[in-house]
Amino acid sequence: MTKISPFHLAIPVYNLEECRTFYRDVLGCEEGRSSDHWVDFNFFEHQLVIHYKPKSDEVLHTNPVDGKDVPVPHFGVVLPWETFETFAADLKQKKIQFIIEPYIRFEGKVGEQATMFFYDPSGNALEFKAFKDVGQLFAK
Repeated sequence: MTKISPFHLAIPVYNLEECRTFYRDVLGCEEGRSSDHWVDFNFFEHQLVIHYKPKSDEVLHTNPVDGKDVPVPHFGVVLPWETFETFAADLKQKKIQFIIEPYIRFEGKVGEQATMFFYDPSGNALEFKAFKDVGQLFAK
């Protein structure tokens, strides 16, 4: 498999300290550099930066997928299957309120995957997923 370059993603948060605690202590991301207005994290070997932005009144948009309301936008990481299972169990223990509980899509079919969605404290939607066969990541 080709080595993947780390992505850099900067997201807005309206409560920097609450989100700092969430990404560090709940998701287990190592904290990197920071200032009074931003904090960067090792987000599963990618660079995620939370930047302070005043709270917005923007309405959340969703699209229907598998009869579920998937928030748009959202971001996350494709994890190895076993890591996903452990991570999902850890999040349940930490009482994360899921938008979409962990479940299996396309079970027994091409592209079989586990997925889950939840929000950070500032309302940014995250999706984590895993494929039974990661080689089917872009399968049709």
